[in-house]
Amino acid sequence: MLKYPPIYTEETKCQDCYKCLRGCPVKAIKVENKCATIIRDHCIACGHCVAVCPNGAKKVRSDLRFARQTLEQHSRVMVSLAPSFVNEFSGIQPAQVIAAIRELGFFGVSETALGAQQVSAHTATVLRGSKQKILFSSACPAAVEFIRKYHPEYADKVTNLMSPLLTHAKMLRRTYGDDIGVVSIGPCIAAKREADERADLVNVALTFEELHNWFKEKGIHPEELEPGTDDYFIPQEAHEGALYAIAGGMAAGIKAECDSGVSFNSISGLSRIEKALAGLDEWTPSEDVFVELLACPEGCINGPKARRVNGTLRKRYEVIHYSKPSEGREEPLFPINELLPTSLPEQPVFSEVQIHEALASVGKHILEDERNCGGCGYESCKQFAAGLLAGKAERTMCVTYMRQLAQKKTNALMSKMPSAAVIVDDQLRIIDANKKFETMFDHVPVNGPQPDSLEGVKLREVIPIMPFCHMFQRVLTTGQDALERDFRLRGTIVHVTIFTIDPHAVVGAILQDITSSRLKKEQIISRAQEVIQKNLKTVQQIAFLLGENAAQSEITLNSIVESFASEDVDDETGEDDDAN
Repeated sequence: MLKYPPIYTEETKCQDCYKCLRGCPVKAIKVENKCATIIRDHCIACGHCVAVCPNGAKKVRSDLRFARQTLEQHSRVMVSLAPSFVNEFSGIQPAQVIAAIRELGFFGVSETALGAQQVSAHTATVLRGSKQKILFSSACPAAVEFIRKYHPEYADKVTNLMSPLLTHAKMLRRTYGDDIGVVSIGPCIAAKREADERADLVNVALTFEELHNWFKEKGIHPEELEPGTDDYFIPQEAHEGALYAIAGGMAAGIKAECDSGVSFNSISGLSRIEKALAGLDEWTPSEDVFVELLACPEGCINGPKARRVNGTLRKRYEVIHYSKPSEGREEPLFPINELLPTSLPEQPVFSEVQIHEALASVGKHILEDERNCGGCGYESCKQFAAGLLAGKAERTMCVTYMRQLAQKKTNALMSKMPSAAVIVDDQLRIIDANKKFETMFDHVPVNGPQPDSLEGVKLREVIPIMPFCHMFQRVLTTGQDALERDFRLRGTIVHVTIFTIDPHAVVGAILQDITSSRLKKEQIISRAQEVIQKNLKTVQQIAFLLGENAAQSEITLNSIVESFASEDVDDETGEDDDAN
């Protein structure tokens, strides 16, 4: 089955706000043509970009059609239900949830927590025989990807065990046969990547959101169902494995399986994990340390596709209240040391010269120019420069660069304009004005000394013409596009065009002295009339000459005609004489 990446960008909705880039803990986002797209090989599928995108441009791939195909292709399809379902369906009995899922066509529902218990048993075994002083859990796929891709120096500290989901899928296939289908349902987007890479174990991974959509499509309301005698978890209920949904839950489960002498720690949230890794190479603990790593703050109960109807405290309580105490030490059923292989993305290294050149391209030439404001989405200007060099960022992402560029364009435009120009705020205070404006009004306020600049000066202090100021106020109040008027100023006529820049906040005006223009117009008309008069005289002269020539030609031709006529008469007379 051809599948797209778990997280993608709907380009028509992306508004180049860079909020997803700011929120991405690994900067696995490339901005191109003002659109922020996911870099698949760099993404760890934590889903944070989906949560913070204000425009809904970051989407999670829907796998509902693949789930339906799985139901069609297999006679028996099992659901691996994540332990945080107790929060997702708060106030609804587990049997009702099972009944609702089975109405979709599934053979049975099993708890992913069963796989979690197997992971705890194997982790306890690893801790007893490990030579590593510090070990990280492998239960959270997003956290594992974070370590292996962005801190490969610590990859050997991650326990080489499959996640609870993959372990559970393996258990289900061992119990019910390899010909079954397995569909995961939970709050985790990274589970989709696991299913893509291990389709031999998990056919499809759905989020709780997709499950709710499926229920809505089929008109199924779990809270209204009456469970049947077959609506229970198979092959059995889970115990302490349900605690994996909360921070510290895995550690609590392993303690029951592990001997003393191990310090257990839990760190949730990728930003906290990043801080926890600082200086780790320089530390040698006095005892073995096991660290439970969870990508989501406080664990799966706050997963990217978990409902936000209840607070974290209530969620933790519900999980703890639902979980059951262990019935003795869990025995490993089979080896699960098959941690997913991960292709590490190439991390380019750029020289100081390259970084400096990239910074210079956005107007940052000295250290003081590096504001590190984070507006571009990167933590520092140097990180942004590296993003530019790697082709993951664009210069337009730098807020200060764009502001400076806009100011330069404004200054150049204002200075080169042939007309006077001014920009004012909603209080009619001058924001900017060019020299021609200052010259037109002599740069002299009505009261007080002459200022060095008109910036901040009220318009009425510069232009003592009340109707003119009222025009500005009118455009500010109405927000209309433009208003044009002519008015007299010291014997001249000024044409003013006032237009809106920011509705009800900032307006601008262009003022042109049209007196000289009208004089030039009159001169042009006068010259044109002179040319017309000269042309008329020339035509008349030509006509006169043509007329005189025509008259002379007529006289000459008439004389020739008369001459020939007289000769004819003489000839006729001579013939008569000879006859006589």
